[in-house]
Amino acid sequence: MPTDTATDLLRRDDHDEPSVFLPENLLREARRQRKLPEGPVPEICLLDPDGDIARHLASAPGGARSPSWACYHTDLWETDVHGRRIGVVGNAVGAPFAVLVAEELFASGCRLLVSVTSAGRVAEELPVPARILITRALRGEGTSGAYLPPAPAIDADPQRMEQVGTALDRSGLPVIRGVTWTTDAPFRETESAIASAARQGALAVEMEAAALYAFAATSGNPVVCFAHVTNSMAVDGDDFEKGPTNGVDEALRIAAVTASALLDRD
Repeated sequence: MPTDTATDLLRRDDHDEPSVFLPENLLREARRQRKLPEGPVPEICLLDPDGDIARHLASAPGGARSPSWACYHTDLWETDVHGRRIGVVGNAVGAPFAVLVAEELFASGCRLLVSVTSAGRVAEELPVPARILITRALRGEGTSGAYLPPAPAIDADPQRMEQVGTALDRSGLPVIRGVTWTTDAPFRETESAIASAARQGALAVEMEAAALYAFAATSGNPVVCFAHVTNSMAVDGDDFEKGPTNGVDEALRIAAVTASALLDRD
């Protein structure tokens, strides 16, 4: 009789085994069905889970929708920031969706992926708003387990973090370095769960970083995750304010500085 259970599928031991379903194949079929032209995405791409940047570019003079991006689920918008072409995918919120898009971006010519996600405050001493360069993510989601064996957290590449952190310091952008908690269930952020994350050093809670860093660790593709802490989980009021231009200009600057720190060294 079969012995496989749902628990067995969650506790995977096939991390060294290649996948049957490949992003290149999905993109090939999407391009065929939708009659899209061949063409790469920009070398620098930005995940914008809230969609603010993508909506801005959709109506701004400097934004252009990619004619060749073959993702079934999203559009990709392109713009120039400090002489760099950046591709932006909006609304890829949550670990599974973010990693699906990340896989497709790197299969389409991306060389560096930056994620700037909204986050809720965990550490009481953290000011709101705040920007965090995520150096470690607590694994409170399920996607990272498909890429790496179980562990409490995943650390971002330390050399990459040092390069980016130094460049951000020099740029004058107000970004701190720290730990976040990645969750799949934002409306199950109980007092007990928040306290546990705080004891493990988390400054904030978000929904993508642990999975993206697990993907980066196994694929070798460079991913840098940021959290824009905009709220205290709406318990105090006046939450979710992102500042001038709804945070768009600052997020694009962060992506450009990150690219300069990493790609200009190649």
